[in-house]
Amino acid sequence: MAKSKKYQDWLIESLKDHDEAVAYLNAAFEESLKGDEESQHLFLIALRNVAEAHGGIGKLAKRTGMGRESLYKTLSENGNPKWHTLVSLVIALGLNLRLT
Repeated sequence: MAKSKKYQDWLIESLKDHDEAVAYLNAAFEESLKGDEESQHLFLIALRNVAEAHGGIGKLAKRTGMGRESLYKTLSENGNPKWHTLVSLVIALGLNLRLT
């Protein structure tokens, strides 16, 4: 019997695809607009997962000039990043923010 792949491993692998990462972040952002605390942290968790898929938190920290530990804290469930931090992270991941 073949071993099943862990969900997190599968997710990170799928988020290596740019279009998948964009769709995933858009869905997480839309969910975060519900306004409850759990939903609001969903986008940060999604951003952390995309960062992991694109080289990891350490690599993203170097691209943004942030400290690795600070970035882990920023992208945690308790994170509360400033707007310019989010924009820096999105740009470092090669993404754009758009509202429609």
